[in-house]
Amino acid sequence: MTNDYLGMQFKHPEVLYALLLLLIPILVHLFQLRRFEKTAFTNVKFLQNVILQTRKSSQLKKWLILCTRLLAIAGLVFAFAQPYFANRDIVKTEKETVIYLDNSFSMQSKGEKGDLLKRAVQELLNTVPEDEEVSIFTNTETFKNTTIKSIRNDLLRLEYSHNQEAVPAVLLKGRKLFSKQQNSVKNLILISDFQQNEQISVQTDSTFTTNYIQLKPANANNIALDSLYIAEQDANSVKISVVLKNSGVPVQDVPVSLYDGGSLIAKSSVNVNAQKSSEVSFSIPSNKVIQGEIRIDDNALQFDNNLFFNINSPEKINVLAINETDDEFLKKLYTEDEFNLISTPLNQLNYNDIATQQLIVLNELKTIPNPLLTALRSFKQNGGSLVIIPTKESNLASYNQLTKANGFSFFQEVKDVQEKKITKINFSHPLFTNVFEKEVTNFQYPKVNHYFGIVSTAAILRFENNLPFLLENNETYVFTAAINNENSNFKNSPLIVPILYNIGKNSLRLTNLYYTLGRENTFDVQTSLGQDAVLTVANADDEFIPLQRTTNNKVRLTTDEFPSKAGIYSVKNQNTELQQISYNFDRKESTLQYHNIANLFPKNTHTTVAQFFEDLKNEQSVASLWKWFIIFALVFLGIEILILKFVK
Repeated sequence: MTNDYLGMQFKHPEVLYALLLLLIPILVHLFQLRRFEKTAFTNVKFLQNVILQTRKSSQLKKWLILCTRLLAIAGLVFAFAQPYFANRDIVKTEKETVIYLDNSFSMQSKGEKGDLLKRAVQELLNTVPEDEEVSIFTNTETFKNTTIKSIRNDLLRLEYSHNQEAVPAVLLKGRKLFSKQQNSVKNLILISDFQQNEQISVQTDSTFTTNYIQLKPANANNIALDSLYIAEQDANSVKISVVLKNSGVPVQDVPVSLYDGGSLIAKSSVNVNAQKSSEVSFSIPSNKVIQGEIRIDDNALQFDNNLFFNINSPEKINVLAINETDDEFLKKLYTEDEFNLISTPLNQLNYNDIATQQLIVLNELKTIPNPLLTALRSFKQNGGSLVIIPTKESNLASYNQLTKANGFSFFQEVKDVQEKKITKINFSHPLFTNVFEKEVTNFQYPKVNHYFGIVSTAAILRFENNLPFLLENNETYVFTAAINNENSNFKNSPLIVPILYNIGKNSLRLTNLYYTLGRENTFDVQTSLGQDAVLTVANADDEFIPLQRTTNNKVRLTTDEFPSKAGIYSVKNQNTELQQISYNFDRKESTLQYHNIANLFPKNTHTTVAQFFEDLKNEQSVASLWKWFIIFALVFLGIEILILKFVK
């Protein structure tokens, strides 16, 4: 900003043409002719000097009157032209002001004069002229082309939000709020603490000026309930561990409380070190339904002092294994505490069982009969998961009908088949989530003697020659080789447990302990809905209908924008409560670390809202001069009157 004024400017410069009126008094004075009468006198000798002196005095008086009249008229003309001083031609230039007000949770931090957000709102109300047109947007609200007076109550009631916009997104949204007028002066003002959650990458835009007002808290101390997980579980109890993070100074004996449905059931304490994580554990009875909430008392940010979670009644996943080989490995993986396993030979298959399953395993069938192909096609259309394990003697024609129907290419015989190791693991696949701490290279790779070829660009596991061993598409998993002990040692590999177990668990996405708001979350509910019936998600304050996909025996729910508040919600089929689900705010704002905006944008960074708008007001101020020219005109008219009255 600069306060240097340019030369004098006029609001109505066309009025200056009236200065031509100054010619009228000039012409009158120049061409005014007066005839003198002759008077007879006996002796004019003694009157010579008197006559000369009177004529000179008369000419001087006329010139003085002319000057005062000219100056008075000029003063009036200049006054009506409304002259002013300003540092740009702001009278002729439209001014556009767009303000971004960060209302994310980190703005709960306390500065020298209270909460950062509330202080910023108060300074906006005090410094921005009430009737000046501005546009203001937050992470949740947009007020376009309005006035502070109109939205005063909305700003005072502004709530904190878990949606924290990145600076590039803020600039893009601010740009859209400006008009397309090219000759207007556009100012975009960003009011935030500019938390260090991501790098600031800003592309300059010449169409508007971006100003940054960085509000800083008095200190960066904050203790947050970061996460919760099940550490141990047995037949009698479940041990849950709560992770706390501290972004400030060490604190001793922080009380941590566990509630179930609002009732305190356990309490503990933990020492939290500076910039480190700490854990505290609670033990609860096994198979107990919990509507849990963890609480701490911390005077800094409030949104991360609660962590909601729930443990529902255990639901077993239905698995059907259709076998023509040994199925003992499936019985060991799909145990009765978590799964309802039906294992049957192909020739004894009850086709009525297929519709009620979440997962079907084809365990090395030599051929897939047409009735089974038809039933599996319907099973997949209803959202079921399928595992296909071929055998060396597989009828590829029947298998290829099934693979084609599920989006795969055909099985092909491989010439000169030799023993191959399974050496390439897709660590990023969801089946390996939380399985490996890091990508391993010294792994005891399993091997196969015989396999089929299949074309695929994406695979979960590959052989050393880059051909796929395990593929997945739309929850259909295809092995390209038999895994019996004669053909492979895959059953003895540590890979088989996480792969087949997670395939089973993912076939029915049981609810997690909790979900994070603002993300896409998907889970399944085992229920059967009537025609046109839908499930709802609700608590005491809110109710909404999530995106849902209904199959024969389950409904897959997906939540995204809703809910918007942390808490425990009920999944309902009309008035019947099916299960509980918990949501918590993202903890990314809990760490109080900030960008140094003054270093990034030194010429456009300011520390307080009040000071910035005071500087902006001074920059856009107008030093009006018309009153002075009115005074000058009156002064010269007064001087003329005095001359006419007292100058003889």
